[in-house]
Amino acid sequence: MSLHHITWRATVGAVEDETVVAEAIAWLVGDPELVEIERTTSYHGSDIHMVTGVCKKKKQSLVSLAQIGEENLQTLAREVEQRYDENNTLHFRLEFHSFVNGEAVLASSGHASTIKCHTKVEVYPGQDPKEECMKVIEQAMKQNQKMSD
Repeated sequence: MSLHHITWRATVGAVEDETVVAEAIAWLVGDPELVEIERTTSYHGSDIHMVTGVCKKKKQSLVSLAQIGEENLQTLAREVEQRYDENNTLHFRLEFHSFVNGEAVLASSGHASTIKCHTKVEVYPGQDPKEECMKVIEQAMKQNQKMSD
């Protein structure tokens, strides 16, 4: 029961500071070297930055997931049916402005500015995918408690 990887992605408009968002995502992934900023243009032509942080190591991915806090992890556990897909990927979003201000808050559907997350759960033949996802979330809660102590 572990994660293959976790990916955090934010779209930052030209009037926002992409380095602040990159620093926040670096905190999530645990290493600024794992964060990339790509400059591009939106559909309408304005400048935007895509800020992406990716953890590819199992332990680091679990620690990254634990960073969102126990309350958010409990919500993910309750909503696993809606957030977990047939490809063994858990999807959720954090409110952009709350996160940049230092607070991880799960975004409700339709929330405009978000940081998207998807994490691939390790599942082998014969295992129940949703049960494995729940075990990973429980592991992340334990990791969060260790980090809080």
